[in-house]
Amino acid sequence: MKVPFLNLKAINQRDETELLAACERVVKSGWYIQSSEVSSFEQAFAEFCGADYCVGAANGLDALRLTLAAWKVLGLLKNGDEVIVPGNTFIATVLAVTDSNLVPVFVEPDPDSYLITVATVQEAITEKSRVIIPVHLYGQLVDMPALLTLAKQHNLLVLEDAAQAHGASLKGKKAGSWGHAAAFSFYPGKNLGALGDAGAVTTDDLKLAEAIRALGNYGSEQKYIHKYQGFNSRLDPIQAAMLGVKLTRLNDDIQLRRTIAQRYLSEINNPFISLPKNIDPECHVWHLFVIKTDHRTRLQTWLADNKVETLVHYPCAPHKQEAYAEYAYLSLPITEQLQHQILSLPIDPTMSEIQVSWVIDVCNHSLVSII
Repeated sequence: MKVPFLNLKAINQRDETELLAACERVVKSGWYIQSSEVSSFEQAFAEFCGADYCVGAANGLDALRLTLAAWKVLGLLKNGDEVIVPGNTFIATVLAVTDSNLVPVFVEPDPDSYLITVATVQEAITEKSRVIIPVHLYGQLVDMPALLTLAKQHNLLVLEDAAQAHGASLKGKKAGSWGHAAAFSFYPGKNLGALGDAGAVTTDDLKLAEAIRALGNYGSEQKYIHKYQGFNSRLDPIQAAMLGVKLTRLNDDIQLRRTIAQRYLSEINNPFISLPKNIDPECHVWHLFVIKTDHRTRLQTWLADNKVETLVHYPCAPHKQEAYAEYAYLSLPITEQLQHQILSLPIDPTMSEIQVSWVIDVCNHSLVSII
């Protein structure tokens, strides 16, 4: 029995006819930059998230970067302002901050949910703080009501990093509709994944949406007239068309992921494995199913020997990367411990019940006999 971590080929084969038709439609349209395909997807995704506006971008990093740049041109941020970010996140969250000439302030996560909390954020707020970037890591929403209350008390902007949380919700509100803005990635492995790089920003702020759109189009609102020093970061029409097809399946795929996750939670009973904890079932869309163990190398080897593919998200925190050597002095013990404990099990809407059972059985029969 072989269980791949994520079978993108099988995932996309389910919609092959519709995806090919979408590609053909774009090819025949003659419009290959911007176009109605992009605006149609933007409208559909804004409605899905419960936001007023959606602006496509070339990728998730640019979605973050464009939002911070837009706040700068709108006069809400300036060089040197501080942005509070989780210590345990993919490096893109931090790259967007430093690329904008802003200063990242790293905070620790809760060791059970892996998410930042009001307590950890509050300790990091200074007179230079201007933005909080809560990362809805692995598909679970941060406690946004509490975080927004704190942000309002200190007049801070909130930019959701929702790259792993398409469709996650809390108290009836979805990721992408809580903060002043939210950045999404549609990297192929995401719950809503393109067939290449793609991203988007959602917001209820019209001025912000207009500034983001202009910045992503060379700083231009009108052809050859450039209001800002912008970028080239636009959602490709073919990817928009693909995403439009796949958006119609997203809710069903989330339910499939939740079914697999529930089996893992209910049936994995190895004492050497710590299972994830979530705030509320509707809050988690299980982009990743991340366990903890003090015996990761042995467990991962055992799983590989039994043809179960696993990954580590993420093995090295941003402040310990060579790219951010200036932050290597920081001590983030929870973040650093997690880097050595976490392991992601396969979770894929095309997994069969037999494959899910195999992952569970292999987990339950590991370590007890080999430690």
